[in-house]
Amino acid sequence: MGQGNFAEFWPEYVRAHSDAGTRALHFVGTLLGWGILVVALVTRHWWWIVLALVVPYALAWIGHFFVEHNRPATFEHPLWSWWADQKMVGIMMAGKMGEEVQKWRVEEMKDKRV
Repeated sequence: MGQGNFAEFWPEYVRAHSDAGTRALHFVGTLLGWGILVVALVTRHWWWIVLALVVPYALAWIGHFFVEHNRPATFEHPLWSWWADQKMVGIMMAGKMGEEVQKWRVEEMKDKRV
């Protein structure tokens, strides 16, 4: 991925998450991560903060390696990848991620024809 900004990164990120199973694992992992972080802060179990980071990444990477069969964007763009995860979960909560995937698939097909 050779993007210069988040707007260029996003379409590639979406294409790397075209399988609903991968997206579901990201969704569950991201929400669990935020939940664990809140519980860690409220209960002052500070070591749980590590879990709040490990759980989402573990589930996301399972999705990439075993469902989508691709390489997580985390390795090349860790901050953009984290932000894209948050954006994707928000779009999923709105019930619009399937449309977003289709939109960028169509764009990719247009680019290949040119």
